[in-house]
Amino acid sequence: MSRIAIVAALHDELASVLALMPDEHRQTVAGRAFWVGHLHGQDVVAVLSGIGKVAAATTAALLIQHFGVQRIVFTGVAGGLGDGVNVGDVVLARCFLQHDMDASPLFPRHEVPGYDRARFEADAALTDALELACDRMLHTLPQRLGAETVAAFGLHTPRLHQGLLISGDRFVATTAESQALQRELPDALAVDMEGAAFAQVCHDFAVPLAVVRTISDRADDAAHVDFPRFLREVASRYSGAVIEALFT
Repeated sequence: MSRIAIVAALHDELASVLALMPDEHRQTVAGRAFWVGHLHGQDVVAVLSGIGKVAAATTAALLIQHFGVQRIVFTGVAGGLGDGVNVGDVVLARCFLQHDMDASPLFPRHEVPGYDRARFEADAALTDALELACDRMLHTLPQRLGAETVAAFGLHTPRLHQGLLISGDRFVATTAESQALQRELPDALAVDMEGAAFAQVCHDFAVPLAVVRTISDRADDAAHVDFPRFLREVASRYSGAVIEALFT
């Protein structure tokens, strides 16, 4: 049986995944906790990614080399960048780029030295399956969240977006930074701190990767102030629901 990794960015999101695993047991490797078990009969390893590209790359390599995973699914939150990418929407990554990679003038800006490319692709088949899971999750979202949460965060018509996810070792939370990224990378839908690192490692090991991100804010001066509530009442439920939909 093939083994799949479920990676979350934050503790509440991982907890929603672990709640679906009836027999998980914890292993610690390189200071990281990994939960090994099953989800709807599928052999699964769940783990927190760590924050930033280096932590994410270490986690990805451990999943592949130590735990022998053959597919990786990443779920978490991100800041929205693209037009119409709003709080409560979902971004499904089709490709990844490190927005802070700059080895110029030796290489073009954003190109990863030694790879002759700036963008790394998500696995098409696994991402297509995750797209169907996202559609199912969004269809049942109002019942899952409840009227009070839907009203509090304006989640009446959440949408699924697909395209470029950009990553960097900088938390983007000002309008100036957000607008600079939009000008430089106009097709970027959202920004995070881990996705592109996972994509590069998965490219190196030829392991399929799919990444879905819930938009928690617009990565600007008006970023939502009640993030803990959003994480608890929205993002964690998105993560658990989409992973369950993927496996059923």
